[in-house]
Amino acid sequence: MPRHRGTVLVDTNVILEAYRSGSWLALAGGYDVETVEACVTETQTGFQRRRPERQIDVAGLRESLAAVHGVARLDRARLAVRAGGIFLDEGEAALWAHALGRHDDWVLCGPDKASLRCGVTLGFRQRLVSLEGLLEDVGLRAPIDLREAYGKHWHERTVGELLLAEKNGTD
Repeated sequence: MPRHRGTVLVDTNVILEAYRSGSWLALAGGYDVETVEACVTETQTGFQRRRPERQIDVAGLRESLAAVHGVARLDRARLAVRAGGIFLDEGEAALWAHALGRHDDWVLCGPDKASLRCGVTLGFRQRLVSLEGLLEDVGLRAPIDLREAYGKHWHERTVGELLLAEKNGTD
């Protein structure tokens, strides 16, 4: 698959993992990476329990992002109607609510199974990407191994399982 040239939407978990693995600068430098305010806020949750080298400077994060979007209540309501029954956390729900209103060439990187299920259910399976795949496409192997849920194989297997469940009408 050729390297994605449009916007890459990332959730909180991807931001945290990219920082943890030392790959954030390559990700943000290689793509137009965007997120939503709720995800930026979530990166600061629990910072007191993180070692100093694992803390994320919010000003630096904002500066490295191509955009940080607010999400209107109406957009959240539209998502709730379209993806009813899928429980997303605050950041994921805001990111998907934002994504649904876009009309450009975007992909979404977020390893949470509920978020992936939302993407499959809404017909965006081809827009779901793994962090490992994005990093490989910019020529980087993370200095520290990525956790399993950020890898290409886990992503492909999980999305495949979700597609089968969707096709069979099961959860």
